[in-house]
Amino acid sequence: MKTLGRLLVLGKGYAWWMVFGLFASLVTLVANLGLMAVSGWFIASMAIAGATGAAINYFTPAALIRAFAMLRTGGRYVDRLATHEATFRILGGLRLWFFDHLEPLAPARLQLARGGDLLSRIRADIDSLENFYARLLVPTAVAILGIAATGLFLQFYDPVLALVAVLGLLFAGFAVPYASWRLGARIGARRVEYDADLRTAIVDGIQGMGEIAAFGGEAQARRRIAELDARSVNAQRYLSKVRGLSEAVSSLAANITLWVGLLVAIPLVRTASLDGAELAMIALFLLAAFESVFPLPQAFALLGSTLTAARRLFEIVDSPLPVLDPANPTVHVSRYDLEFDDVGFSYAAGGNRALKRLSFRVNEGERIAILGSSGSGKTTIVNLLLRFWEYQAGNIRLGGCEIRDFRADDVRSRIAVVSQHSHLFNTTIRENLRIAVPDADQETLERACRIAGIHETITAKPNGYDTLVGEGGIRLSGGEARRLVVARAILRDTPVLVLDEPTEGLDSPTAASLMSMLDKATRGRTVLLITHKAADLAHVDRIVMLEAGTVTDTGTHQELLHRNPAYASLHDTLNTPVQA
Repeated sequence: MKTLGRLLVLGKGYAWWMVFGLFASLVTLVANLGLMAVSGWFIASMAIAGATGAAINYFTPAALIRAFAMLRTGGRYVDRLATHEATFRILGGLRLWFFDHLEPLAPARLQLARGGDLLSRIRADIDSLENFYARLLVPTAVAILGIAATGLFLQFYDPVLALVAVLGLLFAGFAVPYASWRLGARIGARRVEYDADLRTAIVDGIQGMGEIAAFGGEAQARRRIAELDARSVNAQRYLSKVRGLSEAVSSLAANITLWVGLLVAIPLVRTASLDGAELAMIALFLLAAFESVFPLPQAFALLGSTLTAARRLFEIVDSPLPVLDPANPTVHVSRYDLEFDDVGFSYAAGGNRALKRLSFRVNEGERIAILGSSGSGKTTIVNLLLRFWEYQAGNIRLGGCEIRDFRADDVRSRIAVVSQHSHLFNTTIRENLRIAVPDADQETLERACRIAGIHETITAKPNGYDTLVGEGGIRLSGGEARRLVVARAILRDTPVLVLDEPTEGLDSPTAASLMSMLDKATRGRTVLLITHKAADLAHVDRIVMLEAGTVTDTGTHQELLHRNPAYASLHDTLNTPVQA
């Protein structure tokens, strides 16, 4: 019930659309009941009049039949239009709501989530909620009101007849759907999980196709996908059987109710409480009344799948935020120096420390390089600086102010990052650049691209800045993608710039040219350069050596070269000359 309640709350912003759809559904139901009842009465009355020679006014019932027929057609159209419009609006709002809750969790709370699974939740799980809003919510309300209206109408003719109709409708409208839900809940929940696993396996297989082929894992990947597909198909087959059985039982209940109703009504004709034409009217009225409950068995059979999909969404949304903004945040700083003071951090509670009493300082306008092997804590420094994670010990200060006292967005607005995994979206080069500054004009874009050394490459393409880069920048070379990401960071013009392997994937001349241009463009800005390339170290004021989450040495290139054997050995291994 808690999950249903939360779904109702999420849809309350579109309540008027749902109410409009409910009203249209009720109009359609009333029109159908009127059409069947008047048609039955009219046909029987005409037959009686023909047999007895009695006069009959056939203009009024004929007009009513035409009116009910047009009203039913129009009402059904408006009903579908309103309920589907409401549902699509709700689903669109749910995607925005889910993304708004998802974004603050990245990357800390989503590190174990697989891309295919998140895609499944955003698309398939939210789409599954259509069953709740379009097939369950409004039809259930219509069924309740329809049963009440049927009982009240038949009460005027005979209480027992009304009781028979209400009991039949309650059985077909609630007992059968409840049984459908109980029979399908467990398998429906499993089907959602199977489908999610299947989508994840397919996405992972496509994204990792190169590695799978390289290690000969194609057959295993195919078997895994085939197994998950078979499980999903079997679950769907079972649910289809449940829906078919429930619909058959509902139809049987309608026919039984009709026969029992006739058994009750025929004696009323003998006692003159009803005439023959009214008997035909009641018979067709009883059959038409079941239209209000026929949609429910299928909707309730899918309820297990719907609730499971909703719980999967709430599972992500209810994850605690990795970083909380302060109640009274710091807004202004007068300088942009950085200081790490005895910082300790581990990614998992009780796990190994990624950073251990880490301490170093970057003065405003200074450019330092952080040098260390994989796993030494370089990426962790960036994650903590951007407030993606909360450190457990020590202090990190920006402009002399503890970064915990800033809102996370305020910290990130002052720091631009060129990450190893910066994403390029499947749109134009221009739009990928404008992610940094949405209102940037062409001149500003070109200036940033010249600094990154990619302007000439872009203009040489047939569509220039309107060139589509493909998903993840697949239509660009590795070097072009890297320089485009650098241009995007330069475009933000923040006082602090973090460069994480900016020359990765570039040939030596291009890398040297990019670093030279960055050297000029970042004068006066506070720069952290994370790199494994000795050539990049020529453009920094100081080097911080990192190992196992702690600073082992710091100094200029020449200082470290003379006093630190490890640095000298690294420099000799890289065999790249560095200008002092």
